[in-house]
Order: sequence, then C-alpha cells, then structure tokens
Amino acid sequence: MDEKQVLIGWSRRDVSTTQPVGIHGQFYLRLSEGVKDPVMVTALAIDNGSDAGIFLSMDGVGIYAHNIKDIRAKVRTLSPDLPVEKVIFNATHAHTGGDLRPAEDDDFPCELPRMPGAEYQEFFASQAAEAIVEAWQQRKPGQLAWGFGYATTSCSRRVVYFDDTSKRPDAVLRPGLMVNGNAVMYGNTNDPQFSHFEAGADPYVNLLFTYTLEGKLTGAVINVPCPSQCSMHDWNLTADYWHEVRQNIRQQYGDDIFILPQCAAAGDLETINLHYKAAHQRRLKLKGTTQRQEIADRITAAFSEVLDWASQDRRSKVVIRHKTRTVHLSKRRISKEIYEQEKANLEALEAKPFVTDTGTAKERLVQNSILCSQRNRCKKVIERYESQDNEPKLPMEMHVIRIGDIAFASNRFELYMDFMHRIQAQSPAVQTFIIQLAGTEVGSGGGSYLATERAVAGKGYSATQYCNLVSPEGGQELVKETVADLKELWGIEP
Repeated sequence: MDEKQVLIGWSRRDVSTTQPVGIHGQFYLRLSEGVKDPVMVTALAIDNGSDAGIFLSMDGVGIYAHNIKDIRAKVRTLSPDLPVEKVIFNATHAHTGGDLRPAEDDDFPCELPRMPGAEYQEFFASQAAEAIVEAWQQRKPGQLAWGFGYATTSCSRRVVYFDDTSKRPDAVLRPGLMVNGNAVMYGNTNDPQFSHFEAGADPYVNLLFTYTLEGKLTGAVINVPCPSQCSMHDWNLTADYWHEVRQNIRQQYGDDIFILPQCAAAGDLETINLHYKAAHQRRLKLKGTTQRQEIADRITAAFSEVLDWASQDRRSKVVIRHKTRTVHLSKRRISKEIYEQEKANLEALEAKPFVTDTGTAKERLVQNSILCSQRNRCKKVIERYESQDNEPKLPMEMHVIRIGDIAFASNRFELYMDFMHRIQAQSPAVQTFIIQLAGTEVGSGGGSYLATERAVAGKGYSATQYCNLVSPEGGQELVKETVADLKELWGIEP
C-alpha cells in the first residue's frame, strides 16, 4: 500500500458564552454563572490524497445525533467538497460544557434566566462547522510522529462489597436514578463489607504529534482513559483539567500549539481516589496544587517524555485508510418484571408535584430537575421494553482509521475499560487509540454506559437498566466489529 505525503490542518473555536446556559452531566440541571476558562472545540484534518481523517473534539459531557446533523449540514454549505462523512466527533466528558441536549429533556419549571438550548446549539454548531472547514482548508504538507507514555489519571469508581447492599436495613430506593447491588458507584470503602474495586486502572497516554515539513511542532492528539470530571459539580463553564493541560503545553512549547483531547474508554474510571481520600487531600494541600493541575502535570510530563523520543521517527509520508459504517449492537433487554416496576415508579413520580414555593429559585431548580430526570429515565425504560422485540439492535456510526502504524477506533458509549483492552489486544496496529463518546448521526441521542458482564451482575449506577442501551453481549459485538475493520485496513484476512 502506497505511503503518500501527509497534509495537516488545525483550527479551534471558543464555544463559551457569558449567558446563563444549561449545564448537563448530573441528575440536576445547572445554569452557568460565568466562564471559569474557555470551553473549546478543536479540529484536526489529516489527509494524504487517498483518504482522510478529520477529528472534532469538544469540551462537554457528550454530543448528540441532532448536533452532528446540524454541524455536518453547515459544513456541506460552507465547503461542499469537504468529505464530511470522515468527521469524527468526540466529547471529553467534561460535566461543565454548554447545553447540547434535546429540549424535551428539561420539561420542568425554571424561574431563572436561561439562554434557550436551541440558541446555544445553533451557536455551537456554527463554531464547530467553521473549525472543521478551516482545518480542512488550511492543510499543508507536514510530518507525523506517535508514541505512548504513562500517567495515572484515573482509577476505578465502582466499589464492590461482599454483600448485596440493596438488602441492607438502611438501603434507600432511588427510582429512576440507580439500583445498587453488590456494586455501588462511588461507594464507601470504609465499610467492613468492602471487598475490592471492580476494575483496575489504565496508565497509558496515547499521543499523535503533528509538525511542519521543517520539523516544527504544531499540535498533538492526546488520548487518555479519564473523563474530565474534577469540576463536575461546578456552576461555571470550564474545560476541566484540559484547560491546565493546554496551559502547560503552550507555556513550554508555544501559544500556537494545538491540543485535541480524546477520552479513551473510561466508563468505569474516575479521577477520585475513593479509598485514599484523606491522603490525597493532604498531598494536594502540601504540594499547593489542585487535582486538575496535578492530572494536567502528569499528562504534560508524559507528553514531553514521549515527544523527546517519538520525534526521532517523524514521517512525512504515511498510509491513511478510513472506514466508517453503521454497526448494529444487541440492546440490553428489559424484563417484564422491571417493566412493571418502572410503570409503578413512574406513576408515583408523576403524582409528586414540582416544588414551587419552598427554598430559593436555585434550590427549586435542582429539586425539580432531579424529579424530571427520574421521570424521564423511567419513561425511557418503559419505551425500550415496548419496542425491544421490534428493534433489538442499536445502530451506531463507527469510524476506524489507519494512520501509518497506528489506528483510531470510535464508539458512542461511556465504554468500560475491558472492552478497550480486548480491542487493543487484537488490533494489528502498533497503537490503537480508542475514542469513547464519539457522536453518532444514525439513530438518536448521545452516549450511554456500556458495561461488562461482571458490572451488570453487580448492578450499581452505570450498570443498570437506566444506564445501558446495549448489553454486555453487544459490547463484545462492538469489539468483534472493530477488530474486523482494523484487520481489513491492514489487509489481514478475518
């Protein structure tokens, strides 16, 4: 297969707003009270005349099918010749980005001033489309280098107990929110029944560097298995630790360096040290730093270490092959028992009125949006039961790209780490960058958790009927389909 001269283009846009825009990522809605640091979209176009890969990363909790349709439509208008089907969209999973969700998800009274979601989404789509087009139009001959480093950025957030926590005398039912069992998301580890964390950690940082033909660094894709959730309860727009990563790297390598963040599979991972909280807080205090800054410093150290040796193998000519298709994954089925329970839960929740006369307007916003979330999540389980026989599979737009010796593979989920390792272990690529929460134009909605077999058995938030559109079997189908496409791009018979 011919290696050809690579063309590289970068662009970025600030998609922050000073207006009070909705912030999603919790069971309650927040309205932004300011901009802590810029929320960005960053675009990278890589092309060699035979094929191309175009990446669009955004600081936010997720990106939805309707957002992608809007952005691609705008790109087609601005640049009809741009191969818009080659654009991969991904979110960093910062719980502090602007409102991209469908309006029907917020069906509750809101007394506080709020920028309409549709207005923000129009602004966001326009900025994203302009960034994509600008990156494509500014492509110039350049060089690529790649490698991986080490940085502990996350650890397991699912705590497993010897006993079933739902059987405990103090167990609290939270219909529409979570169902706990032997596993609990963010569970208390200072418990005699604490057994272990369900998953380990993934210390790898995958990096793709871009250069001019003369060898000047222009930017990098940084792929880490860690959602950007240090500031996940903040009421301000912020890029979370990616802001500090950008600051660190630009201070060392120049203000013109582009950084495109990607979140690798991290559905069961988090930045919080659950069993070492006191030690962690002491560490940060004595160091005089923050959790965001410490994670950024680790990523920056990995960046610099890898840059030092990977730059010895810069390549101006590479093979590029990009395959995109719709795959259909087996849904997680809803039992008749759960269906009946959710109907009863919904009836009780709909009988509960929204709060209108107690607390502050902000407190009422939190309470009412949680109630709305509970109702919506019950409704969606009921709808899934009623449609699952006719629609047993979930469609997903999947991208697999070969760039030289490395590969990128996308999925729409908060993907549990095991699935990533299964793909990487079987991939013919030297390195395989897994991109989770990559938007899909087919179907509807955004991401959901894709849990493993052992997680579903243990229950807990992220592994119940409320959280999983696709079953563990469907997760293994994702592994199989991704590996098949990777082998095809390397010319390997299945």
